[in-house]
Amino acid sequence: MPAPVGKTAHYLHDGQRDRIRQLATTRSWRWELPTWGLIALIYAGWFGTVHYWTVLGPWVGTPLLIWFTTWYMSLQHELIHGHPTRVAWLNPLFGLLPLAVWYPYGLYRDSHLRHHRDDHLTDPAEDPEGYYFTAESWQGFSPLRRRLVRVRNTFAGRLLIGPALDIYRALRGIVSAVADGDRRAVGMWLIHGLLLLALLQWVALSGLSVGYYLLAISYPALALTKVRSFMEHRAARDPRARSVINEAAWPWRLLFLNLNYHLVHHDLPAVPWYALRRVYLADRAAYRQRTGGFVVRGYAEWLGEYAFRPVEVEVHPLSPGGARAPAAPESGHGDLVTDAGYPPR
Repeated sequence: MPAPVGKTAHYLHDGQRDRIRQLATTRSWRWELPTWGLIALIYAGWFGTVHYWTVLGPWVGTPLLIWFTTWYMSLQHELIHGHPTRVAWLNPLFGLLPLAVWYPYGLYRDSHLRHHRDDHLTDPAEDPEGYYFTAESWQGFSPLRRRLVRVRNTFAGRLLIGPALDIYRALRGIVSAVADGDRRAVGMWLIHGLLLLALLQWVALSGLSVGYYLLAISYPALALTKVRSFMEHRAARDPRARSVINEAAWPWRLLFLNLNYHLVHHDLPAVPWYALRRVYLADRAAYRQRTGGFVVRGYAEWLGEYAFRPVEVEVHPLSPGGARAPAAPESGHGDLVTDAGYPPR
């Protein structure tokens, strides 16, 4: 059974601890039954849809594959945090296949675990999944690059060009790994590449064009993950106020495995996805207070406010030279405009 209380559990009061321990004694939590079911459903759904592609056709098969591919990326995140087993080498095997195409699971895992150092959350020098820049970096950007950052900081821009920036960064990562002689990273890329070649060959044999899969399925699936990550973090002096509580509707909660309750996840990264909502609802008022007002009523709220207007995520307001900048909400996880980390979801 995974540990029920995460590394920031000192934020919790005794009542919260007791409720979490009580949840952790249930059979579903102890045996991770929902996660095992999710693994079976995602793999059966993805491979079944590809296998019957010629029967289903693109009008049915495309949205199904986009859903299952996005769901798979949410599952990969769950695997990183020690689910569904306590066997360290076993969990990654469930997320190793490159159904999402663009980068190795192992590199995403390493980057994401560094992101969970909450004392450094959003710090452009420390957080590998941040969007802010140091004042020095921002001053060195060309007008075109600054414009690109601002387009990326709109909701529409995040969905349309965010995946392209991630893909560019992934390709740049291959070159850097080889140039730096990073054997570990190169090894991950080699395994990823071999698995991807085999997978895409099978996709083609099933009657699904590889080009269509890359452009009409994998790219939109990656864009869907940007919906979740658009406003997950913001710059704030108190680390407890840096992660959002997004009270999204149930289809989004299901697709993103309750990561919309992002403050709860950062507090308790070992809590499984199916318990995050229960933990939140048990202490909803306390969590909403701790966010310092960083609460939204669903992703439509961000769409309405920031569809074409950028969030002001430029110079980090707490970095040297950025003290006068507004402490605006950070618009999600890492992308290719920054130099740190790896493109997460």
